[in-house]
Amino acid sequence: MKEPLFGKSLESIGEVVKDLGLPPYAAAQMAHRLYRGHIREIAEMTGLSLAARAALAERYHIGIDAPRKETVSSDGTKKYLFGIHIPPPAEDSFRYVEAAYIPEEDRSTLCLSTQVGCKMGCLFCMTGKQGFQGQLSAGEILNQYESLPERDSVTNIVYMGMGEPFDNLEAVLRSLEALTADWGYGMSPRRITVSTIGIVPAMKRFLTESSCRLAVSLHSPFEEERRRLMPVEHVYPIREVLDVIRGSDLPKRRRVSFEYIVFGGINHSPAHAKELARLLQGIKARINLIRFHAIPGTPLVPATNAEMEEFRDRLSAKGLRTTIRRSRGEDILAACGLLSTKELVKAQASDF
Repeated sequence: MKEPLFGKSLESIGEVVKDLGLPPYAAAQMAHRLYRGHIREIAEMTGLSLAARAALAERYHIGIDAPRKETVSSDGTKKYLFGIHIPPPAEDSFRYVEAAYIPEEDRSTLCLSTQVGCKMGCLFCMTGKQGFQGQLSAGEILNQYESLPERDSVTNIVYMGMGEPFDNLEAVLRSLEALTADWGYGMSPRRITVSTIGIVPAMKRFLTESSCRLAVSLHSPFEEERRRLMPVEHVYPIREVLDVIRGSDLPKRRRVSFEYIVFGGINHSPAHAKELARLLQGIKARINLIRFHAIPGTPLVPATNAEMEEFRDRLSAKGLRTTIRRSRGEDILAACGLLSTKELVKAQASDF
């Protein structure tokens, strides 16, 4: 089976060049054609000789796959379905992931997935109820951007789709490098945000090795309550997560965001606002309040608009920069917490 070139770093491409006996400068040429040239066939690597392209094609292919399905929301949000090949020993090696494209007046955001399913088991998330089927490679993460019909209009990328990005750290870091490096797409790290529920060792590496922005899923400032919502609190308490952020000496421009889903009757009281202000003291933070989208098999219910606004005002009054994130794509199950391909796990690729 031929190996994909797409998703490789400049260093890895350099190893390919060396193995083929090509001059070292060919690595930069190949990377440029892969990422900024948007090629689909090795024959399009016109900086290489015909003989070099033939030798390369014997062992490699580009490795970019178009979306298998597109679903459009009434609000303009689009959800794309991608096929993923999981290596053995998986019984069924074909899986699916979803990405969401969210156009707005002044920006267009792409929400990427990093895993097929998720291990984390958060009470409010459809992806978690799917369970975990496999990791995406750096190329499969990047493919959700490269093969997007609206690729050239994307201004921002968020790693907030299916999966926990820091549970697939190596592939995520390689994809971020390709997105931001001069040899890759050359995007500003300030336009890329990676979300995590707070896996501390991986978060430490991310803060050291990447300049992209960090978003932490918080959802409650109280440990016991957060533990019921998010089992990760048993392993990495939110206070430990925040201590790492405080000790990271982040540049002034590298703001940390905190994602906070508001559940009716649970986590929006005056006591929550007071504890959040105390917990986040000393961190340059922005809190994004997110509407809960009801899912089967959970007792959680959405907060009302009035409750959302009241909680926002309480936090703002305590000096916390707080916004209510507009819900997008709910009618096509593309909104926060709704991405899932559980029903497609056993489907055949020919169905799409």
